[in-house]
Amino acid sequence: MAGAREALAAYALEDLELAPIEVGLINLTIKVRAKQGEFVLQRVNPIFSPKVHDDIEAVTAHLAKKGLTTTRLVPTRTGALFTARGDEVWRVLTFLPGQTFERLQSPAQAEQAGQLLGRFHAAIQDLDHQFQNRRLGVHDTPKHLATLRAALSEKADHPRAGVLVPLGEEILAAAASLPVIGSLPDRVVHGDPKISNLLFAGDGRGLALIDLDTLARMPIVLELGDAFRSWCNPAGEDTTAVHFDLSLFGAAIQGYQAGAAGLLLPAERALIVPATQTIILELAARFAADALYERYFGWDPKRFATRGEHNELRARGQLALFRALAQVADQAQALIPR
Repeated sequence: MAGAREALAAYALEDLELAPIEVGLINLTIKVRAKQGEFVLQRVNPIFSPKVHDDIEAVTAHLAKKGLTTTRLVPTRTGALFTARGDEVWRVLTFLPGQTFERLQSPAQAEQAGQLLGRFHAAIQDLDHQFQNRRLGVHDTPKHLATLRAALSEKADHPRAGVLVPLGEEILAAAASLPVIGSLPDRVVHGDPKISNLLFAGDGRGLALIDLDTLARMPIVLELGDAFRSWCNPAGEDTTAVHFDLSLFGAAIQGYQAGAAGLLLPAERALIVPATQTIILELAARFAADALYERYFGWDPKRFATRGEHNELRARGQLALFRALAQVADQAQALIPR
């Protein structure tokens, strides 16, 4: 906690009590109790440029102006949005009381999640801001598939190539059937709307989106595909016993319709299910490539001997989810209001 207290010296906060928050894979997160209230201190992962704070400030100020609940950056004593200590970047955010979940618990919660994301999208579309932390290629599916092809070629001598190469080839074969998303307008999106990045109030209401380092502009159907990939697989990413839950999908769509009424173009509505299929298979390709390259910052060493073994399971799980959605794709599309 020494580095945390040194970072907090840049802020006008008194009587500090610190407690680690053991959630999240990317940023070190600490809850701070001070005389002035409760806050969140984070050591920002170096994968994010410090410029990301300009984006967070612009978006959260806009959301607050629209009356939406949102966390806000707390300025330092000098008015800066973050503080640097050597190579480390630290920031303080206002604390929002609420609860996060690793998996959706019910259709009612799915509806609240959809409504929350819909309100966020509807409120932020008129934001006039040039994003500083540009996340180029984050959902560039052809690029991720090309990375997998390269991994299959470069890592043919991998100790587990006998199982990983056929898996990668299965994913590439499935990708041949992916629908074309086509040209759609870029919109302001959260960038990582997995269920654990949604905060719920004690009464079950969707409260706010958190973890705002991924804010960007991109086609909104890719954001929705990423959300439904996460929300509608109650089994999670660390298993192959997955299914695409139509009751969760239908409730989430209903909630989104209520939160973002009139926002989506007909072409965007028509591509929600194809985009979900695309994001699922894209993630399968990423996990399979990571398994061959033995990389990825988050893995469970208690369950798996290597990063590769954990990522192999993730890749198989997403491939299974892709196939599960393919079986009910027409039913899912029928749940989307025209």
